[in-house]
Amino acid sequence: MKLTLEKIIVEDLVFGDHTRMNGTTLMVNKEEITKKIKEDKRIVSVTMDIVKPGESARLFSVRDVIEPRVKVEGAGEVFPGLVGSREPVGEGITKILKGSAVVITEKTVEAKAGIIDMSGPGAAYTPFSKTNNLVLDCDPSSGLESHQYEEALRLAGLKIAQYIGEKCQEVTGQEKVLYETLPMEEQKHMYPELPKVGYVYMLQSQGLQQDTYVYGRNAKQLMPTYIFPTEAMDGAIVSSNIMIPCDKNTTYHHLNNPMIEDLYERHGKDLNFCGVIITNMNVTLKDKVIASDCVAKLAEECGFDGVIISKEEYGNTDADLMMNCRKIEEKGIKTVLVTDEYAGRDGSSQSLADADPKADAVVSTGNANEAILLPPMEKVIGSIPSADRGVSGTEGEDPCKDSIQVELNAIMGATNELGFNKMSAIGC
Repeated sequence: MKLTLEKIIVEDLVFGDHTRMNGTTLMVNKEEITKKIKEDKRIVSVTMDIVKPGESARLFSVRDVIEPRVKVEGAGEVFPGLVGSREPVGEGITKILKGSAVVITEKTVEAKAGIIDMSGPGAAYTPFSKTNNLVLDCDPSSGLESHQYEEALRLAGLKIAQYIGEKCQEVTGQEKVLYETLPMEEQKHMYPELPKVGYVYMLQSQGLQQDTYVYGRNAKQLMPTYIFPTEAMDGAIVSSNIMIPCDKNTTYHHLNNPMIEDLYERHGKDLNFCGVIITNMNVTLKDKVIASDCVAKLAEECGFDGVIISKEEYGNTDADLMMNCRKIEEKGIKTVLVTDEYAGRDGSSQSLADADPKADAVVSTGNANEAILLPPMEKVIGSIPSADRGVSGTEGEDPCKDSIQVELNAIMGATNELGFNKMSAIGC
């Protein structure tokens, strides 16, 4: 598969008379966006805000972040199976509004802190402090159950990201990047002198509202399978979970997975990047065993010499990570694991809930229990979670007016396990 990502650079975001690009400024029309969202009768009203890098603004209860984009050449549409047809993607040309994002906030009792600070010390921990963000706060219709509201929110964000992309598709991008992966047997022999490396991409799928969708299908229903890396880059994988903000993969993360981008960057230089195995993370031991057996078998059949394994979230998923590691290593394939840690605020506690002697090459994306004091912001957007959801006042009782103390696990993407962050660990 051969995919060109054409990047339209967005340096500013404003409300305007029509949704369009004006130079490097993205203009969005409130009435157009509201009308599009309210096509879904489960949403009765929409509040919109714009927040920009450096602004004194804090977002709470962020559910998902999506990068606006549109396919202009090739089969399928972005986010296939959800807002587009379920045709395979990963080929052709897709235009991206780089530097912008659609941010969805939520209003449920399950809402986690989901903080994005656009300035101050907290801004350094989230990539979304560097994007121009259109924030959508959608009110559900009366009597709507939480899983129905979740679906409506998920589709609203995807539809608006696609809609904005469509309205800007005539603009010529400032940068074009070509990615290509050949069919497996051809790819394996492309660079015979280099190690054949694959990527095991573990997707959150542990229960209601802890889901990931692949071509519109819930990942919990999937068996481990091979995909072309460009499929992930082209919107085949979509987030749908309310798990811990610091290490949940938003749709933005899936679209811009640095594991895949960096493997492509090194492809043909010191490794032969041969493809991606996606797998789910299960609840029961039986399902964990079956899935990890299949992952190891696939890695062997693909002829990988080594694999990188990433996961999402923590705790129960640590068992899936270690099973995948051990069984792949037993096939004679080297593994490198990427995970964050929950080692207590002082870093002295056990980092993971499971371990294995074969997991001897591990990259840490940081300690999610580390605490940080966030100063007050002039603008606060979104529903403020209760203290048991990750936020506590330290200089007062009002998170809108006072400083708040949080662990990094409350900040969107702070310890993201795709490496989409600046956190790691320093050995003593």
